Amino acid sequence: MQTHSREQQRRVLLATSISYVVVILDTSIVNVALERIGASLAGGVAGLQWVVNAYTLTFASLLLTGGTLGDRLGARNVYMAGLATFTVASAWCGAAPSLALLTAGRVLQGIGAALLVPASMALIHGACASARERAAAFGVWAGLGGVAMAAGPLLGGVIIGLAGWRSLFLLNVPVCLAGIVMAARVAPPTGAHASRRLDLAGQAAAIAALALLNAAIIEAPSRGWLSPFVVAGLVVAVAAALAFVALQKHRA
Repeated sequence: MQTHSREQQRRVLLATSISYVVVILDTSIVNVALERIGASLAGGVAGLQWVVNAYTLTFASLLLTGGTLGDRLGARNVYMAGLATFTVASAWCGAAPSLALLTAGRVLQGIGAALLVPASMALIHGACASARERAAAFGVWAGLGGVAMAAGPLLGGVIIGLAGWRSLFLLNVPVCLAGIVMAARVAPPTGAHASRRLDLAGQAAAIAALALLNAAIIEAPSRGWLSPFVVAGLVVAVAAALAFVALQKHRA
């Protein structure tokens, strides 16, 4: 295993932690802006729920794929691609003229987050020579994420009061650009393993289960729990979840 100096380890940890904090902030910070977003873009309750859930759902659904791509293509390459995607998506969200385009931007943010988070863990792992060093680094990394999650609503309220809801997204852009520069300078190249296969069937089943369950829950208050859309969504979500479990029994 390649070893690195303590200074190099700190730089890698700083670079990856900055991006992780931004990613986690965006899971909670937008909640306090929903009223302003609804007034600005004329969105209903269900539409505003999708502004929040489009990000978290995409992020959670694609984490497995992001990790596999990091193994196949190299963690630094996937990390940089994910951070660049998150940067573009944040600018998109900040300029979105409609609720539909804002939601689409949030999906793109989720894709970027799903790519960079597993890759950032691989970069930290590669920069630390011993289990003790890795444990300490991951403790800092995860702790900063916890602080970001808790601070999101408070920080979001302050930012909205000073500069409006669009600034929540636009402020991500310079932070992410700084993260890209830092990662390019300090993150060591990581090996790629082209033999690592993508579990496309399992990934599709996981996405279907999560997406349809959330869609049914979001739409149930307006459509009714016994509406065909909600009932079908719940049934297919359960079937997809069972299919995922069955598929994973036959995967290495």
